[in-house]
Amino acid sequence: MADAESDSAVNATLSEAEGAANATAKFVATPEGTAVAYGSLVLMALLPIFFGALRSVSCAKAKNSNDMPETITSRDAARFPIIASCTLFGLYLFFKIFSQEYINLLLSMYFFILGILALSHTISPAMNKVFPASLPNKQYQLLFTQGTGETKEEIVNYEFDTKDLVCLVFSSVIGVWYLLKKHWIANNMFGLAFALNGVELLHLNNVSTGCILLGGLFIYDVFWVFGTNVMVTVAKSFEAPIKLVFPQDLLEKGLAANNFAMLGLGDIVIPGIFIALLLRFDVSLKKNSRTYFYTSFLAYVFGLGLTIYIMHTFKHAQPALLYLVPACIGFPVIVAVVKGELTDMFRYEEKADLPDKVTLDETKGDLKENKKEQ
Repeated sequence: MADAESDSAVNATLSEAEGAANATAKFVATPEGTAVAYGSLVLMALLPIFFGALRSVSCAKAKNSNDMPETITSRDAARFPIIASCTLFGLYLFFKIFSQEYINLLLSMYFFILGILALSHTISPAMNKVFPASLPNKQYQLLFTQGTGETKEEIVNYEFDTKDLVCLVFSSVIGVWYLLKKHWIANNMFGLAFALNGVELLHLNNVSTGCILLGGLFIYDVFWVFGTNVMVTVAKSFEAPIKLVFPQDLLEKGLAANNFAMLGLGDIVIPGIFIALLLRFDVSLKKNSRTYFYTSFLAYVFGLGLTIYIMHTFKHAQPALLYLVPACIGFPVIVAVVKGELTDMFRYEEKADLPDKVTLDETKGDLKENKKEQ
């Protein structure tokens, strides 16, 4: 039975956890418990990818600058594995030099705040549908400025309403529960929110950038899992909702179960933003089909299933991106070759500056009209 291992905050590895109730004897999961745990992890991984990809389409069309996604360029993608490696090794040194207790206390407070904001943003669309129409939905504005008169400058200008406040209160309750108990359900609620927000708000500008990012993190994942003990050390020391967990002894112990199978958020978000890009490519084709999205989505299921099978067969934790990256890139490319759309796929470019382009087109039109009048 594999020991508990997960990745860094950027990317974590699928693994089986060591029983916390007995430090000397490992818990032997029943076939039923193992099936329930892995099936639940797969389902939880698919939910933020599917709904995050759908929400990314609306996010890409947002006109409000506050709702605009963060676009990852090829330069960002090339540097990302290096930055992730430096972050991972830095955490490793911190845990070796300083007290693990104080570091995790700071990390818990940091992820407590981020988790509340992420969960609030995640449940906001649902709240808009279930919020009673009879209740007044008042508008609020949080404004911080600096200076006076002509030198007055806005620092924070955040607009929200009653529905947002309700989401924030609910998320805060979950946050306090996680902070005090570190319960696996609260951990998963924050983890799912982080994953969905990542898939929704992190956009690759083209397929080539996606291949660079996934390829770089493929090497990163394999090296830090198989080449050193750095990732394992950080994973065992790091206490934060950066992974989804599900107990293998749930059938025996109920909600008090403590022997977990894990899936890191990096193994969800990194392939997820590539799958979301292919959905937006499908939309750009205007053929009322989602061929590339469903192909990459099924490829993810295949890659994750293969990871679980290999790990369970060889009883050793596996870097999930080792199997997910070839599947998520290879399957859509094969489909594009068969359909004769490979060139179109790699030429597809997201227009991050759409409002500027629209303004430029309107300006050109006005110039032409002025010339005609003259």
